[in-house]
Amino acid sequence: MKKVFEYIKSVRGEWFKIVWPSRDTVVRATIMILVFSAAAALFFFLVDWVLNAIVSWIF
Repeated sequence: MKKVFEYIKSVRGEWFKIVWPSRDTVVRATIMILVFSAAAALFFFLVDWVLNAIVSWIF
């Protein structure tokens, strides 16, 4: 039982060491993720479109 209390105390101590990101950091990271996701989606759309055109031309 002593180990359980030591573990809980350790977890509680680590909890207070957490540094949460600021709102500005979260907003910037979210915008970057959305922009890069849109760029990746556009890239894969264009690659798919080109490969589909090539396959349609061959067959």
